[in-house]
Amino acid sequence: MIRIMLVDDQRFARLGFQLMLDDASDIVVTAQSADGRSAIETLEQLAVQHRPLPNVILMDVRMPGMDGIEATRRITRRWPTISILILTTYDEDDYAFGGLDAGASGFLLKDVTKHNLIDAVHAIANGDAILTPRITRQVLERGVPHPTSSQRQQEMRKAFDARGCGRFLGDRTEG
Repeated sequence: MIRIMLVDDQRFARLGFQLMLDDASDIVVTAQSADGRSAIETLEQLAVQHRPLPNVILMDVRMPGMDGIEATRRITRRWPTISILILTTYDEDDYAFGGLDAGASGFLLKDVTKHNLIDAVHAIANGDAILTPRITRQVLERGVPHPTSSQRQQEMRKAFDARGCGRFLGDRTEG
């Protein structure tokens, strides 16, 4: 059974996510909080009472008091076995990369479908990472080095081009 904690300052957002997750027989919402600070307090109470901690936290970003990014940072440091999935209305790089830098395992927009949310929870609980497609593209653009030609490759390319050979090699001599 995958135990979930919902952290969002909007009660109806928490209710909506709970209703979406209720359709999965192996997922149960065990705790809810309205901001980052109360989420940490709830986790501390669970730990003191020797009650099971959530496996996955669905965390909003913008909340009063302590925001979701700071809460994610503190939670992942103190309870590294808890995975956090950032869910936000705002498709902004600062929120996505801030959450990932703080230790979140994923970033999705709140307009996620029920099926995709359940799949994301399963993936996060299994140790995978989940990102919205646009953020995945940004991660690849920022994190994957683009091949560059060495000085020697550039000299060879010029020599081939000068002899008319480059037209036969096409783009294969690049990178």
